[in-house]
This record gives sequence, structure tokens and C-alpha cells, in this order.
Amino acid sequence: MDAKAPMPRQATDTLHYLSLTEVSGLIRSGAVSPVEVTQALLERIDALDGALKSYISVLPEHALASARRAEAELAAGIWRGPLHGVPIAVKDLCNTTYAPTGAGTYIHRDYIAPANATVVDRLEAGGAVMLGKLTLTEGAMSGHHPLLKTPVNPWNKDAWTGASSSGSGVATAAGLCYGSLGSDTGGSIRLPSTSCGLVGVKPTWGRVSRAGVWALADSLDHVGPMTRTVADAAAMLGVIAGHDPRDTTSLEASVPDYLAGLGGSIAGLRIGIAVAEDYIFSKTSDPVAAMMRETIATFVALGARLVPVAFPELDGLADYWMKICCAECAAAHKATFPSQRDAYGPALKGYLDLGHKVTALEVAEAMQYRLKLNGAVRRAMLDCDMLLVPGLPDPVADATFWDGTLSPEAIEGMVRFTAVFDMTGQPTLSINGGFDARGLPMGFQLVGPHLSEAQLFKAGHAFQSVTDWHTRHPVLPN
Repeated sequence: MDAKAPMPRQATDTLHYLSLTEVSGLIRSGAVSPVEVTQALLERIDALDGALKSYISVLPEHALASARRAEAELAAGIWRGPLHGVPIAVKDLCNTTYAPTGAGTYIHRDYIAPANATVVDRLEAGGAVMLGKLTLTEGAMSGHHPLLKTPVNPWNKDAWTGASSSGSGVATAAGLCYGSLGSDTGGSIRLPSTSCGLVGVKPTWGRVSRAGVWALADSLDHVGPMTRTVADAAAMLGVIAGHDPRDTTSLEASVPDYLAGLGGSIAGLRIGIAVAEDYIFSKTSDPVAAMMRETIATFVALGARLVPVAFPELDGLADYWMKICCAECAAAHKATFPSQRDAYGPALKGYLDLGHKVTALEVAEAMQYRLKLNGAVRRAMLDCDMLLVPGLPDPVADATFWDGTLSPEAIEGMVRFTAVFDMTGQPTLSINGGFDARGLPMGFQLVGPHLSEAQLFKAGHAFQSVTDWHTRHPVLPN
């Protein structure tokens, strides 16, 4: 093509299911403008989200102003990176000064924060266009507040969206944003990523600032991206990661160029598999087990080496996790619970009651369990680079699965493969690994040592380079 000839324009009606990195390239090349992309997604939200209910608030004026600014900067030769001009959205527990932040609660639904969350500032500093705030379960725990929206899984309206980052999962899967932020305390990035067929990153605890992000349980909470490809997740994490003086628990380790590290062979990569198939397969349904065996075969074909791992027994994990989570949740809500108890929905109210009943002795025992668990998992992984585990033990549940306060047994089954890595703070990468007989996604996780996100991205990107699960999208009216 003549270097002086104008770039061919990209049709806006085909944009929504492009990956974040693909649309970023089109924007940078001039094949499409940030305003055109933003307008196209706002129109798609307007057409579809009445049924999908993923957004608690849509911000067309703010988004278009950001898109015009990004467009003007590009015209002036300024490019802020892979998010420049790209429309994204955040879970509505990330504070914003220009829109309410309710954290899924009814009592705080009109709260306007005095400052943005650090992750919001970093996204906008990277040139991202903020489309709006995404729905979540109340307080980022289990059920949605009965007076607020409950998102609908775009793959099947009768299927669970995952919790608590339900709106993030739905909007990203449905092409209503190119990427989103979720939070994870027991699986709240990974459960909706698995249920909605996405890539989800729970970074190392402290890798991403939690300043200005409403807490569920401070010592367990993580903030991370949810996207449609591994490369997209790498692009987003590269923007939001890093030390933040506002969050003294944030890590001071430098942030690598995650995107630059993608590509190349993973031959010789040591992938840990629990010995005797106990951890992966003993309580895993047949469809998920079959997906995991196909995933293992794919990594072996890519040159990875399987390593047996003596993973520790997890008996009692959910009970200890619940005691820590509920006690810390009660502390997070002490200003309004139980003094305004009637404003809370039944699910969160039940967990807060549990938190108030937990004794100091029980918390101490749970913390001792957590310390021993961290040591046992660290030792188990000494001879491997990462673990391979399912996202969920069973295919996606019915939509009403987690509407109330679940029994410890039900919680243990659901978070068997997720809560353990919130307790240890290790990074995990969730990836879609196939579909069940109903056409619903099934996923797996790669789990690495602390601060190994770059290696997880490389392995996940290699998987997606030879599979096409991530290219499939829900069929929606337009």
C-alpha cells in the first residue's frame, strides 16, 4: 500500500468481538477512531444491556469526552500505550469521582467518592475510555441485592454468571467492553471468567493497588483484569500493576512488559499435576475432567513437561476461609451493620451475621491454618513452574445457584480450586478450555509462584495460539 494513501476504515458493526489488542492496533493505525469505537459500544450497550443487566451505570458523556481526548492526542502524535482509546469498564467497587460507587449494596448506591481508585486513575492515564460501572453481588460476596440488577449470562440466560464480578463477566463476554476489572477474594474473578468463557487474572496479592477499592476481606482481596484473550489481560495488568503509596500493602517490585514477553516456545515448561489425580479429578465431574485431560494433552504437545506434585490436603479449607472472610467483611461494614441491618440483602446479611459470631480463637486457628497452608503449597511447587487446575469442579450451575447464604459444604465444592490461592496470594490465570454439551464454557487455571504473572501469560498465550475456544462468542440479537 502507498505509504501516503489513507488507511482503509474498519466497519464499526464488526468491532465489538475484536480483542482489546486488535482494536488497539486499529486505533493506533487510524483504521478506526476512539470516538467511533466508543460510540459503537455505547450503541451496543443500549441495545443489549437492558436484557443482560451487566452495567449498574453507563457513562456516555464521560466516555465520549475521553474518546475525543484520546483521538486528539493520537492526532498530535501522542500514544499512551495499548489501552489508548480503548473502551473498558470496571466493577462498581472501584471508586470514581464522576459516578456513584455502591459496591453492589443498596445502602451506598448513591455514594460519590472524593477520589478515584488508583486502578481507575491508572487506566485513564493509560488512555482507556471508561464506559461505565459494572454490576456485582452485594458487597462482592454471593447474592445480588434484591432491589438491584442481577446480570444474565449471555451464553444461556438460565446459567450462573459466577460471583461476585458478575457484571464484569457478562459485559466482557457479550462484547459490551473490551476488558473489565474484577476483584477476587475466594474466586470472584475466576468463577465468572470460567462461567462466561473469559480470561481472568488474579494477580499476586499486592501486585495491584487496592486503594479506593471497597473491601470484602482486606487480607484476601485481589483486583485484576477480565478479558477475552491472554494478550488483552497482559495489556491491562501492565497498566494497573505496580506499587502505590496510597496502598501500603502494594508490592514495590518492578512491573515487566507483559505483552513483550508473549510468544516463543514453552518447551520444557514444568507444569505441576497433583499426584494420583487426587486434587484435580477426585471431585471433578466427567465433562470438566475430560476438558482437563484435553488441556493437559495440548500443553504436552506444546512441549511442556508434566511434573507430579504432592499437593496438600485441603480438608477444612472452606470453613477456615469463611471465618477469615466473614470476620473481615464484618469489620469492613462496621459503620452500617448491624445499625442499618434492614438495608442489607439476605445473602450478605447472613454472612455478616456469621462474621459477628466468629470468635477470636476461631480467627486465630484459621490464620494458623493459612500459614501452614502457604508453606505446604510453596514446598509442593518447588519442582514445577506452575500448577494446572480446573476453574470449577462442575459445568456452570443454574442461574439461581448462589442467591442465598450457602452451606459450608456447598461453598467448599464451589471454591475448591479458587479460595486456596486467595489464602496463599499466588497469581492465577483463568482460561476457557472448552464447552459442555449445553454450549456453556468450561475453564482451567494456571497457578504460579508469587510475581510469576509473566510466565503464566506466556503459557496461556501459547495455549490460545493453538486452540480456538477464546474466539467463540455468545450469539446475541445483534
